Amino acid sequence: MSILQTTKKAAEQATGIARPDKREVGDLVIQRKPNEFRFTDDGLVPNHPFWPLVVYRGAVKLPEDFDPAAVMEAIFDANGWGDSWRDGIYDYAHYHSQIHEVLGVARGTAKVRFGGKMGRTLSLKAGDVAVLPAGTGHQCLSASDDFLVVGAYPPSGTYDLCTTAADHAKAVVTIPRVDRPRNDPVYGGKGPLLAAWERD
Repeated sequence: MSILQTTKKAAEQATGIARPDKREVGDLVIQRKPNEFRFTDDGLVPNHPFWPLVVYRGAVKLPEDFDPAAVMEAIFDANGWGDSWRDGIYDYAHYHSQIHEVLGVARGTAKVRFGGKMGRTLSLKAGDVAVLPAGTGHQCLSASDDFLVVGAYPPSGTYDLCTTAADHAKAVVTIPRVDRPRNDPVYGGKGPLLAAWERD
C-alpha cells in the first residue's frame, strides 16, 4: 500500500471522516446477480476444484461524500472480511492457496486475467467486486492510472503468495481444505456467494 493510501486509511479509521458508518453501509450496497466463472488447473495455477470466481458488477455505490476505498473497507469489514489493503493488482499470475480473497474496485478500470493462462480476462471498473476462492489465479494486464483496489480476507485462513510450479504440488492439497467463509463479503450471511460455494 502506498504511503498516501496508508495515511488516508489511518486518518479515516481514527476520525471517521470520509468513511461510512455502520448505518450507511447498507445503503451503499446494490443487489446484483453473481457472475460465476470456473477454471481448470493449468499446471501452474491450480484454481479451485469446486468453487467459482464470483463477480458482482456495480455492486457498490461510491458517492463523492466518502472515500471510495473506505466504502469498500467498511462493507467488507461489516461482513467479517478484514486485514484489508489498498493498491493495484500484481502484473504477474499469482494465487493464494490457504485463504480466499475479495477485490473491490474503488477507482478506475483494469483488465484482469483470472484463472491463469487458460482463464478469462475481465474488464473491471469502480463499484465491481470479485470474490476469489483459494487457488484462483489473477493478474492485472492493464489498468487506468487511477486504478485502486481494496482487498480483504475472511477471518480463517493464512495469507500466502504462490507463483511457481514448485508451489503447485503443495497448493493442490491445501486449497480444498480452506473453509467456506461464513459471510459473503458484500451481502453477508445470506449472500449469493454461500450458495455458489457449496461443496459438490
